[in-house]
Amino acid sequence: MTKPSDPLIRRDPWQALRSRTPARIALGRAGGSLPSAEVLRFGLAHAQARDAVHCALDEDALACELGAAGFLHYRARSMASDRGTYLKRPDLGRRLNEDDRLALESAPPAAELAIVIADGLSAIAVQRHALPLLQALRRRFAADWAQTPVVIARQGRVALGDDIGEAFRATLVAVLIGERPGLSSPDSLGVYLTYAPRRGRMDSERNCLSNIRPEGLGYDAAAHKLAFLLQAALRLRLTGISLKEDAATAVLPEAHQLDGRDE
Repeated sequence: MTKPSDPLIRRDPWQALRSRTPARIALGRAGGSLPSAEVLRFGLAHAQARDAVHCALDEDALACELGAAGFLHYRARSMASDRGTYLKRPDLGRRLNEDDRLALESAPPAAELAIVIADGLSAIAVQRHALPLLQALRRRFAADWAQTPVVIARQGRVALGDDIGEAFRATLVAVLIGERPGLSSPDSLGVYLTYAPRRGRMDSERNCLSNIRPEGLGYDAAAHKLAFLLQAALRLRLTGISLKEDAATAVLPEAHQLDGRDE
């Protein structure tokens, strides 16, 4: 029985901690079940994750935005003909459509870096975050951006960048891709960097930056880390497990001091 001095509404001691993380902690209970509000929040998060996987990338809108921002851009497709095939056959998402491969091989070679924007498992992430990240990178990494191709790749997985980078004869390829959505992050963008891209490269030969979005690793911080990796990869002529990212303590020069080439 409640004592007269007990408050009718008690302060939740977990509320302050919950405000600092999107993780599902201290959800409470109603009898032997979760509270209705938490069940509804979980259902919404699950629906958003499913939508992220199945939503199609608006290539026309992205191409217009890239063009308006001054990026040289192309389009390409993997060998997965549709979303259903892409999800069931990951191997096809790693291979470039033959017609597109021939078209990219006939384009002017990349100055040094080729960039691939692939829908991956979250086209929403690409639509929201790819261009802001590229703009932040352009301010920090002084490549020959007029000759740096940006390829919008449909139904693409990470290894598709190997085919595209090889077609452009690029020294480096950076793949910006929608990551597998979680229940608190349906729009997380990842970047995979590979030196001397060619078919058959292993994941151990890549460097990855993950969870790029305003609620995770912000655009400026991600661009800082990516510029550091690009410079280090060009200097050491490698990427992967032998290349360590310690940009958190490194101070990068201004972009005009970086020439984007080996010394």
